[in-house]
Amino acid sequence: MSLLLALIVLIPLLSSVLIGFLYLYSITQKRLATLWFTIPALLAPCASFVLGVVSFVYVAKGDIPLHFQPYLWLGVGGHNIYMGFLGDKLSLFMVLFITFVGWLIHLYATSYMREDEGYGKFFFYFNLFLSSMLLLVLADGPFIMFIGWEGVGLCSYLLISFYFLDNSNVVAGNKAFIVNRIGDLGFLIGLAILFFYCGEAGFDYASIADKVATMPVWLLQVVGIALFIGAMGKSAQIPLYVWLPDAMAGPTPVSALIHAATMVTAGVYMVARFSFLYELIPHVGLFIAYIGAFSALFAAVIATKQSDIKKILAYSTMSQLGYMFIAVGLGAYSSALFHVFTHAFFKALLFMGAGAVIIALHHEQNIFKMGGMKRVTPVVYITMLMATLAISGIPPFAGFFSKDEILLTAFASGEYLIWGIAVCSAVLTAYYMFRLFFVVFEGKNALHVNHPHDVSWVMKAPLVVLAFGSLFAGFMGLPSLLGGSHLIGTWLGEWGSRALHVSHETEWMLLGLNIAVSLLGIGIAYKKFRFYDLSKHKESTQGIVYNKFYVDELYHLLFVRSIQKLSEFIAVNLDVNLVDRFIMGLSHGFIKLGNVVGVVQNANVRFYALIMMLGISAASCYLIFTLG
Repeated sequence: MSLLLALIVLIPLLSSVLIGFLYLYSITQKRLATLWFTIPALLAPCASFVLGVVSFVYVAKGDIPLHFQPYLWLGVGGHNIYMGFLGDKLSLFMVLFITFVGWLIHLYATSYMREDEGYGKFFFYFNLFLSSMLLLVLADGPFIMFIGWEGVGLCSYLLISFYFLDNSNVVAGNKAFIVNRIGDLGFLIGLAILFFYCGEAGFDYASIADKVATMPVWLLQVVGIALFIGAMGKSAQIPLYVWLPDAMAGPTPVSALIHAATMVTAGVYMVARFSFLYELIPHVGLFIAYIGAFSALFAAVIATKQSDIKKILAYSTMSQLGYMFIAVGLGAYSSALFHVFTHAFFKALLFMGAGAVIIALHHEQNIFKMGGMKRVTPVVYITMLMATLAISGIPPFAGFFSKDEILLTAFASGEYLIWGIAVCSAVLTAYYMFRLFFVVFEGKNALHVNHPHDVSWVMKAPLVVLAFGSLFAGFMGLPSLLGGSHLIGTWLGEWGSRALHVSHETEWMLLGLNIAVSLLGIGIAYKKFRFYDLSKHKESTQGIVYNKFYVDELYHLLFVRSIQKLSEFIAVNLDVNLVDRFIMGLSHGFIKLGNVVGVVQNANVRFYALIMMLGISAASCYLIFTLG
């Protein structure tokens, strides 16, 4: 059974390799039909999902994790690191919705990318991305996790800059790659310290958990912050979030896969996986929770003024990830993972629905150039409404239950500032999401540049499936207050929710308040945008919020320009005027010396014989003089 864990990772990887070879053959020998790429592209995530279900059932029956170490990956001195796979409750929980939602996105992408010349290349990257994410969550130790961690970073770069003929897309891909490398530096520093202190007996999670308590507390705090810096980059939290909106340069299925179930959730998963470490340093956990809270509010504020449909959803992802970090920072790991689970459904649906609208409008992304899409794409309209209700926290949709649990955790933990920030974020979330929804689907007098059309059922069918998930996924974590039994928290066990000491009256009050603030946001959006006349809209590009608080410009000034100036100084003043002048002066000296020596190196045998005779004579004279 343990072999199944390796197969879950290997099948998408081998599928990616096969698609890559087929694509090379297609562009060099004979153009192949899209079916040659579609079959392995769809079979791989489906097979991994089936194997994940089998592994999940096996672990559920025996309550014993699966562990597979096929070979020694790295041996340094007495330190051995194995290529290991761990199928415990946490990793298999992640595998199930990664592969299921990933398969739906793959199916959607076969229609979305059908006319693209790089169809085969796209699925080569796509399946490699999926394989990397599965390796990340199934790794039995942080070094093997880091391979998958870097794999999703590489694939995100390739997919974001997929349309590389447009320079702005390349810049966006570079930005994502560089910002994530900054975060990864922190991650590597944390791993290096852990390896130095805990790597003697092995470097899997179990070995680290046994040793980590012996480390000094101050050093644990350094490790905890360093690891979280990696999560800041991967999961787009303040201050390493700036790559996420620009990641919308890639095709929409890429946005759905990155934002829903894979790359951006890796940081949350990593913190949950290292829960044994963060439980020893609660102050660092509180720092994580505050970063999450401010990220959630900051992103929500920016989203209220954006006009690009994909960038609005990108900021909403950053905001929802902030909720997840509030939960893990406060030690409520199952609450965070519950929100990861529900978020996968409604966020994938939102991005795929947005992609369907973009295709229907011939690649238009400005919401104020849409409008009236309710009549053009009724299926997309209904499913997007369900997803928008879910992310806004309206019962009985999935996002309500998971978000309510996080807000309850913050309140019950006594962190009222975090709770207040999260509540404000919830109001803004409901507002900007229904602003998007009303303008796109209900807007009047739309000035469409091209005649809109409906999309194929290959694109709409995954939306319907995800709509059911957006409606029913929340019941998997239904709280006892509503007659449930916290199924996800019960399953996760050691990653379960913290014990919350609040009365049922308080719970009911908070639950009602959460609904009320969401309805408030929806009500404001309804009043402003329900009957919005798009013919009278004049889009403003002014204001600090529209311009994202000028953070990108500030980063460019502080870091990009300063490093560029430093590089120019080194290149001109140090390299040319100092290093080059010294090296060239030295070489000129050797050339002059060579010219002097070259006078006697003239290839004249008689001259050489004269020199030899003079040398022997001089030596003889010296000996006669010395010996008397």
